[in-house]
Amino acid sequence: MPSIFNLNDNQELINRIEKLTPTTAAQWGKMSVDQMLKHTIAPIDVVFGDLVLKMPFYLGWLGRLFKKSVLNNEFKKGSPTAKEFIFTGSYDFEKSKQELIEKTRKFQDGTKVIKLEKHPFWGKMTTQEWDTLMWKHLDHHLKQFGV
Repeated sequence: MPSIFNLNDNQELINRIEKLTPTTAAQWGKMSVDQMLKHTIAPIDVVFGDLVLKMPFYLGWLGRLFKKSVLNNEFKKGSPTAKEFIFTGSYDFEKSKQELIEKTRKFQDGTKVIKLEKHPFWGKMTTQEWDTLMWKHLDHHLKQFGV
């Protein structure tokens, strides 16, 4: 599997992000392209320690129960989303696109960018699990927009 920490794999993601335009339409789902950019930035902010998620205990228990299944399979269309990751407004496309590129590029610095050991939903995460989660999430939404 590709790695968000690998220079070439990371650049592949960035190249795909760069192909997005303000008029790129989703192949499924309700998000516009600017909303998707904001949506994919938020989980990166979590791993970098810039966004703190608070979850009820029972949701954390549920996440830990399904973590391996989610990480070992392709992300499903229409999967539930944390409220902190839902963006329904209109956002500056170019600014959001540049922010996602910069934050994706930051993973090229290696695993030291991970500032969170325990995800509020998924529980304790290894470096490999963070890698898989970040790659799969971004890849899923880039496919959603045909890039």
